[in-house]
Amino acid sequence: MNKSFTYRDGSFYMNDQPYTVISGAIHYFRTLPDCWEDRLTKLKACGFNTVETYTCWNLHERREGQFDFSGLLDIERFIETAEKLDLNVIVRPGPYICAEWDFGGLPSWLLKYPNIALRCDDPLYLEKVRPYYRELLSRLRPHLCINGGNVIMVQVENEYGSYGDDKIYLQKVVDIYRENGIDCTLFTSDGTARWMLSGGTLPDILAVANFGSYVDQILTLNEFQKDRPLMCGEFWCGWFDHWYEEGRSQRTSEDIAGELNRFFDLNASFNIYMFHGGTNFAFWNGANHTGEQYQPTVTSYDYAAFLTEAGDITPLYETAKRVIEERTGVKAPDISVKNSPKKSYGKVKLTESAPLFDNLTALSAPISAAFPKTMEEVGQDFGYILYRTELKGPFEELELFCGDIHDRAIFYINDKPVGIKERSRRNEPIRMSLGFGETATLDILVENMGRVNYGVKLLDRKGILGGVRLGQRFHYGWEMYPMTMDDLGGLTYGAVSQSGTVPAFLRGTLTVEGAPCDTYIKLDGFTKGFVTVNGFNVGRYFNPAGPQKTLYIPAPLLKEGENEIVVFEGDGYETPEVIFRDTPVLR
Repeated sequence: MNKSFTYRDGSFYMNDQPYTVISGAIHYFRTLPDCWEDRLTKLKACGFNTVETYTCWNLHERREGQFDFSGLLDIERFIETAEKLDLNVIVRPGPYICAEWDFGGLPSWLLKYPNIALRCDDPLYLEKVRPYYRELLSRLRPHLCINGGNVIMVQVENEYGSYGDDKIYLQKVVDIYRENGIDCTLFTSDGTARWMLSGGTLPDILAVANFGSYVDQILTLNEFQKDRPLMCGEFWCGWFDHWYEEGRSQRTSEDIAGELNRFFDLNASFNIYMFHGGTNFAFWNGANHTGEQYQPTVTSYDYAAFLTEAGDITPLYETAKRVIEERTGVKAPDISVKNSPKKSYGKVKLTESAPLFDNLTALSAPISAAFPKTMEEVGQDFGYILYRTELKGPFEELELFCGDIHDRAIFYINDKPVGIKERSRRNEPIRMSLGFGETATLDILVENMGRVNYGVKLLDRKGILGGVRLGQRFHYGWEMYPMTMDDLGGLTYGAVSQSGTVPAFLRGTLTVEGAPCDTYIKLDGFTKGFVTVNGFNVGRYFNPAGPQKTLYIPAPLLKEGENEIVVFEGDGYETPEVIFRDTPVLR
């Protein structure tokens, strides 16, 4: 049965009945599919009627022309799960989404085109957007409310007024939607500053506003549109964390109650960002840039949200449920919800080691070039890239210089670490000399710590940008090993060495008795790297930087019996063991 969702005279209407959108953000790609129903059920039980999600172009089309809508990326299954619970859905397809997500959701392969202009009426850019939209929108179309589904709203771009003012481009996004049968309520979303709204709105498209406090600023929308509903597209109930910074504190229940009550006072709809944040698994986190300092986002996207990273109910959740019941006069559905069981599995010794330099060919095929190439130039999206070359003497003691490092590089001479250079923060001088007939192998291991997802530094290529010099002399002749770390199955392990050789993969076994539970891994003796559990990359750790000190491991990643734990450590470790605990350390 088809449904109608429209607006007129300052209000939304569902099947011609006045309707307030009470929505919460849950990103399907930040939560395991086996957890979707639990998180959505909790949204429903809190009194919400709608779930909002972005879509991530860079995962759906990691390689140009190759699309993936399976597993974690099965957006149709997510929408259908919401429909089973009688929840409506708001979809925000970008193509740019920000979201503290690598490159704001744009695929890195766009950057292999040197003259492309992003997020504007550039023919090449729009040529790349169209195939993705055809694939994505063909999956959304059957779920639109006008087709009997539960998708009631679709966003046009995302906070575009914070970036540009190309109204021709925005209209072309609308046109692509309409050409692909997205005949539902479309909307733009921007901050409440007039310069943002003037840049990001279209006269015939509903505008909503994003903010995290002082709800009355939503009234600025009335200056740009008449007789349309007021809606907050993102009400920020918390915030995200960067490495090197202190964690954000949680908002108080009294604060949230006051803000939610004001939405109801103004007859305004709202979307809580985030209702459930989830996790930046693998290397999918984004980064900010102040203009002077690069700020990568941590693995956890807990966001101090209404549900924790593990989906547990917080005081803010209880507050929201109470306010919604009081202001709507409707008791929240009597649905049983509970927190997931957690378990401290204790210490696990990592007894095997696979040194990186001994396993390069298992991870990558080398690419030769005279000059160092960026990740994007060699077709790499995430992970690490190793630059290897041979230096020949003679030369006096000279300093080794690199172009821009994006984002963190460890330097090795004849397999021995000699220094680290980290974007915006660390630039250890590296000096060396060679005599007549002497040679040395120089390795530079560069980690992509997340492409910038917001602001004027959005165009963010990774690796070594520019050459490598000894003194003023450029060095040529390189082999590059791009390593996305997607498949570690070909590594050759031996016993862990007493010397703690790095960079290396260390492997151990976690034995689970009975049904698996959620847990958190803490790596006190390690410095920087990432962790895989039964082949799934749960994300990065960076102990000296903080604030995050544990990685969340959802129960569906574990199995009864033996579970493979692999830790990649680049800098150095003290003791080859990790601990599994039942509580997180995020701030």
